[in-house]
Amino acid sequence: MLATLIGGAKAYRHGAGHIALLVLVTTVVFWLAHVYADALADSIRKGQRLSWAELGEIAGREASIIEAAFMPVLLLALGRIGVFSVHTAIWLAFGAGLVVLIGEGLVFARMERLGTLATIAIVAADVGLALALVALKLWVSH
Repeated sequence: MLATLIGGAKAYRHGAGHIALLVLVTTVVFWLAHVYADALADSIRKGQRLSWAELGEIAGREASIIEAAFMPVLLLALGRIGVFSVHTAIWLAFGAGLVVLIGEGLVFARMERLGTLATIAIVAADVGLALALVALKLWVSH
C-alpha cells in the first residue's frame, strides 16, 4: 500500500482523489488475490470445493489488508475535498501507513509475549521491510 501511495503521488501530484482511488483499487486487488490464493490452497488441501461460509471466513481473515488502507485513503480523500493540501494529504497518508505497520508489529509482539528489545526488533523489521519495498518501487519506476 505504501509503495502504491508513493507511486501514485509521483503520477498524480495535484490529485489526491486520483491517488486515493489508486490506493483503494490496488488494495482491493491485493485482497482479492490473497482470498483467491488462500481459498485455492484450502480447496486443494481438503480435496473439495469450499463452501460459501468457508470462503467468507477466508475473506474476513484477509480483511486486514482492506482495513490497513482505510486511514490513508480517508486522508487522501480529505485532501481531495480541500481539508488538506495534496502534499499534506500524501504525507499524512504515508505516515498513517507507517503507523499501521508499527501497530501491527506491536500487536504481534504482544501476542507472542516478546520483551522490549524483541518488540523493537520486530517493529523495526516490519517498518524497514516496508520502506525497502517502497525504495525498490521507486528504483524500478525510475
